[in-house]
Amino acid sequence: MNEMFIDDKSKPIFAGMTLDYKNITLHYTVSGKGDSVVLLHGFLETVAMWKDLEPEFARTHQVVCIDLLGHGQTESLGYVHTMEDMADAALAVLQHLDIEKAKFVGHSMGGYVALALAELKPQLFDGLCLMNSTFEADDEDRKVLRTRANDMAKTNFENLVRMSFANLFAPESRISFKAQYEWALSIALSTSLQGYMAANEGMKLRPNRFEVFKSLSAHKFVIIGKKDTLINREQLVKKIANTDIEYSELSEGHMSHIENKSELSYLLLHFIEK
Repeated sequence: MNEMFIDDKSKPIFAGMTLDYKNITLHYTVSGKGDSVVLLHGFLETVAMWKDLEPEFARTHQVVCIDLLGHGQTESLGYVHTMEDMADAALAVLQHLDIEKAKFVGHSMGGYVALALAELKPQLFDGLCLMNSTFEADDEDRKVLRTRANDMAKTNFENLVRMSFANLFAPESRISFKAQYEWALSIALSTSLQGYMAANEGMKLRPNRFEVFKSLSAHKFVIIGKKDTLINREQLVKKIANTDIEYSELSEGHMSHIENKSELSYLLLHFIEK
């Protein structure tokens, strides 16, 4: 099934498609021609997060953006979506498109999904960029927070999403990028309760995948926001020292595609073309 993906200004951006998968609908977009680049969004996001970056990449590459389980126009499978579940769904799209090799960029939860896919199908990867993401598992404190969030979601979902979303940005960014912040928040608020809870449970269950990342025979790159409160910067940098994993730091928070858009674009273009 073909459709057009529409942005907030009601202008068609690129062709969207759906795939039947385990009795649900998977939504994805494809644009451009050339070597494949796969973009995986984060928690409470959709393919729309790539709307400013995708056209740049599509000048020289085939760009595939996938709505992960319970997000955007992709339906939920249950009340727990493990990162492996999401990776299997993404793999179904790539197999449908006959993609045998690609460079992957995963934002936040999208990075966790990419790592699960790398463990399953390492031969798929020509490169992997963890964008505001990590190979570490949740620590015990974060697991407790996720459990509390899912309990709260049942009775106060909108306020929970608003509160969770605010923490993704550096404080000053909520003011400096007010329009973009409100737009991204509106997308977050469109996430279903089931999609929220299932992804949160899945992230809580994910294992540490440092060895998967380190051993991957592909270009490996990490993008870190200096003000990102969700990622343990010091631990991450220390862990990748003396490996072939490259990293760059940006000045702001977790939402680099909004807070550091031009710098991020430069880094990702370099990663994709390398």
